[in-house]
Amino acid sequence: MKSKIEELLNEIETFVGESKEHVEEFRIKLLSKKGKVTELFDEFKTIAPEMRKEVGQALNQLKNKAQDKVNELKEKFEEQGGGNDQQVDLTLPAEAVTVGSRHPLSLVRNQIVDIFSRIGFTVSEGPEIEDDWHNFTALNTPADHPARDMQDTFYISENPDMVLRTQTSSVQVHIMENSKPPIRTISPGRVYRNEAISARAHCQFHQVEGLYIDKNVSFADLKQTLMYFAKEMFGEETQIRLRPSFFPFTEISAEMDISCPFCKGNGCNICKGAGWVEILGCGMVDPAVLDNCGIDSKQYSGFAFGMGVERITMLKYQVKDLRLFFENDVRFLKQFKPAL
Repeated sequence: MKSKIEELLNEIETFVGESKEHVEEFRIKLLSKKGKVTELFDEFKTIAPEMRKEVGQALNQLKNKAQDKVNELKEKFEEQGGGNDQQVDLTLPAEAVTVGSRHPLSLVRNQIVDIFSRIGFTVSEGPEIEDDWHNFTALNTPADHPARDMQDTFYISENPDMVLRTQTSSVQVHIMENSKPPIRTISPGRVYRNEAISARAHCQFHQVEGLYIDKNVSFADLKQTLMYFAKEMFGEETQIRLRPSFFPFTEISAEMDISCPFCKGNGCNICKGAGWVEILGCGMVDPAVLDNCGIDSKQYSGFAFGMGVERITMLKYQVKDLRLFFENDVRFLKQFKPAL
């Protein structure tokens, strides 16, 4: 027994270990359930009683030295990088890092925000789950208003008064309730409508809506603001036209078209031969909306507009299927401007 202990002590003292794996093999050889040290403890039960004290102390010393040796070598290899005994060649070229790309919707949203910020518009954000007042009623759309049929709304089942907002106009209601004119803000964000998903429609999409309220604001101010936006977004040669329309929260209301950026107004498959493509809705804020939000409609007037970011992005990058924006296909996304 003593000779076996001395033999193992000598093996422990002379063991250097070439790698972390080698150290683990050494630990298993000595300290595992079937290891040599464990076998000696099993043999200890058979030795004479008068020898047990001396042998027991020697066995404990052997076990502690073996464990200390294993811990020391493991710590050494961990400090060297997980036991990799191969030297790193610092002269080797680094692995190429692929530069990511920004999502096209983010690129266009940021460009829209930048264009309007140059003429004094601030950015406002609000909750995507709204109450009926901010999403509908304050915007001149009471419960029995036929305009509610224009939007298929997602209602919250636990509280029918709460909805997934159908437009970022709800943010403008918060701004009007908590701010005094002059107000000049845009509200970018995600909105939701219960629509079938297709190449031209989705149940979630992104809007940017603008609001300007002050004394003596006119439709001419709206027209000049939108003309500036169209030329900055699509090019100086871009023309606009305004067609009468209807929105419950504006009066008068209009749809705005731009000259087709692909055929320059000559007619193509994108504009279906018309030479014009629709990009947004707009109008003068209905006096009832101002009064609902605590703003004196006899003293102040304003205009509002709203556009779909997907619509602008499809025109800008000639994307024909809206669903591509939500599929996260790297082959599609990597075509766009690299991230800075």
